[in-house]
Amino acid sequence: MSEDVEKDLRAIKANDRGLILDTMEEQLLHEPNVETKNRKILVNLTPPFEAGPPIWELRIGDYRVFYDVDEEQEIVYVGAVRRKPPHKTTEEIL
Repeated sequence: MSEDVEKDLRAIKANDRGLILDTMEEQLLHEPNVETKNRKILVNLTPPFEAGPPIWELRIGDYRVFYDVDEEQEIVYVGAVRRKPPHKTTEEIL
């Protein structure tokens, strides 16, 4: 996990942080590159972190986990974890 993601997580309340980490493990351990109700590919998004396309978004309540997948090495790289208020766009929270 990158230092930026660690900072993102430290800024989140312990309750929410635990839920986010548990959900990330549950959702991203198997088939992280398959779209579901809470996972989708973000089209035409240039993230402020180093990532290979496509960029994925995992929705966990009011929070969004942004990640990419190295399918060859079977590694998920989390680039950011952010709270998304209803009135903000994805681009605005990144």
